[in-house]
Amino acid sequence: MKLPIVAYGDPILRKKAEDISAEYPELQTLISNMFDTMYNASGVGLAAPQVGLAIRLFVIDLSDKDEPGYENFKKVFINARILEEKGVLWDFNEGCLSIPDIREDVRRLDTIVVSYYDENWVQHEETFDGMAARVIQHEYDHIEGKLFTDKLSPLRRAMLKSKFEAIKKGAVNVDYKMKFPQANKGKKK
Repeated sequence: MKLPIVAYGDPILRKKAEDISAEYPELQTLISNMFDTMYNASGVGLAAPQVGLAIRLFVIDLSDKDEPGYENFKKVFINARILEEKGVLWDFNEGCLSIPDIREDVRRLDTIVVSYYDENWVQHEETFDGMAARVIQHEYDHIEGKLFTDKLSPLRRAMLKSKFEAIKKGAVNVDYKMKFPQANKGKKK
């Protein structure tokens, strides 16, 4: 099932998410729905706060990208913690399903070490680099209550203010279901 994606301006996107247990209700269904929602919106990652849940869960799938080494790179991250960020700072143009029509260069370190549980509650501690590290960092920010736009300069954020306001009101064209914090009650695009 495709879930509505919460738009920029909704307070849930600024809330630090909570750990969950293996008994979290309908977890496998939620994970499946998050993948469906992400694919429908042509995304490569989606965090639970983006579908209105303040829990430490995100999914990523880089399998369809033309990058070597990511042919079967589909993962679920539950209760993730980034233990280390290292390497070289790398600028890359990022976007976000909760912030449509805005893409900006963001600087991140290119290697991370992450501890997390997968969908079968197997614990992992893994090192990721390159595009995988970037997508994980972006989604991890969501469960920490942060957005990629927080990494922009104050001047750049000020220049984007009218676009941010338009998103809050639902004055954007998207081809997936969204919930806008300042749109008329019940209005969904």
